[in-house]
Amino acid sequence: MQAGLQSFFPKKGEVIPAVRFSGFSGEWKKCKLEEFGTVQTCKRIFKEQTTPKGEVPFFKNGTIGLEPDAFISRKIFEEYRELYPYPEIGDTLISVVGSIGRTAEYVGKEEYFQDSNVVWLKTNGSINKKFLKLSYQVIEWFIEGSTVKHLYNDNILKSEIVVPESQKEQKMIADYFEELERMITAYEQELELTKKMKKGCLQKMFV
Repeated sequence: MQAGLQSFFPKKGEVIPAVRFSGFSGEWKKCKLEEFGTVQTCKRIFKEQTTPKGEVPFFKNGTIGLEPDAFISRKIFEEYRELYPYPEIGDTLISVVGSIGRTAEYVGKEEYFQDSNVVWLKTNGSINKKFLKLSYQVIEWFIEGSTVKHLYNDNILKSEIVVPESQKEQKMIADYFEELERMITAYEQELELTKKMKKGCLQKMFV
């Protein structure tokens, strides 16, 4: 058990995690996302406004969190960012078609996002943004019917997560998992370097 974490044995029907940071108690609350904000999307960009290479990356539902395959001009970017909805640092972008539920955090770079297919929840301050991002990894999106291939705004707002009342606890949980992600990335990079070293040694030793 990591330092600061304790085991709990919730009773049937209680919304309490089995592992929790010490100093916190009480049940977590099941909430719909509509309690925390509204769904936002960027102004529409038409195909003729994009180019294979350019000044500002334009991310679509299939490329958020990856490499862009389209760009827009700086003029359009600055105009649209000023006049229309645009994510704030820390907002989590969500793919709502195709790879439904895939996410990427907006960290403040100059980039633009496909309307209606990439959205984010503009929060009202009642939830820690990093905790919300973490919740997206385990959420069961509210999708009506079995043939729906698009996660509509109403579906997003009706989807539920469980949340501790204290934002301090939310932040501690988010920071803990963020550190785990950092460690995983570091280990993966070290593993890749070790594999390359092994390959190089094999090539040089076994002539």
